[in-house]
Amino acid sequence: MNDMSLTITPVMPRLNEPAPDFSAKTTHGPRKLADYKGQWLVLFSHPADFTPVCTTEFIAFAKHYPDFRKLNCELIGLSIDSYYAHVAWVRNIKEKFGVEIPFPIIEDLSMKVAKDYGMIMPGASDTSAVRATFVIDDKGVLRAMVYYPMSNGRSIPEFLRLVAALQTSDTHKVATPEGWQPGDKVIVPVPGSADEIEKRMSAGLDCTDWYFCRKSL
Repeated sequence: MNDMSLTITPVMPRLNEPAPDFSAKTTHGPRKLADYKGQWLVLFSHPADFTPVCTTEFIAFAKHYPDFRKLNCELIGLSIDSYYAHVAWVRNIKEKFGVEIPFPIIEDLSMKVAKDYGMIMPGASDTSAVRATFVIDDKGVLRAMVYYPMSNGRSIPEFLRLVAALQTSDTHKVATPEGWQPGDKVIVPVPGSADEIEKRMSAGLDCTDWYFCRKSL
């Protein structure tokens, strides 16, 4: 048998299944996924401490932290750097930018958490996590994940919007359209029978056609 080089494909978590468990050292002490039961959680990775794009993201996450808290949502960051590098970087952000980072950052020198969440991408770097963001609900289920390249920063308000949209869908059993913001009309699920179509068209909903109806909450 001829020797062949193998390409290792990262193991990817799957939506609507329990999020990969973790137990890790952080800048706020030990943290594990179970600590966040009953709360929503945004877990996000960054390539490295003391890098400019990551610094802008952390500042934005910190400034929006009170808005996440209003949604019963916590934040936790991660990179392959050490606890000591995290602490030094957090102190530097406070000194140089006047922003205090109020959420923990996971030390992941073993890359276990990064690998379990599929944060290490072939061709990006052997030791750096890409900009991955995971939304985990209050039952520990992975509800959304978004990946960015190392060169481009995320828009933090989009993750606030996404958490609010997911919570709205769960509470009211509806969908949300493109660009939806709290207070906007939501989309009513498509009817499952001809009888339901007739009822819907006379139910006072904002209907463009039988399959496309919206309502205010």
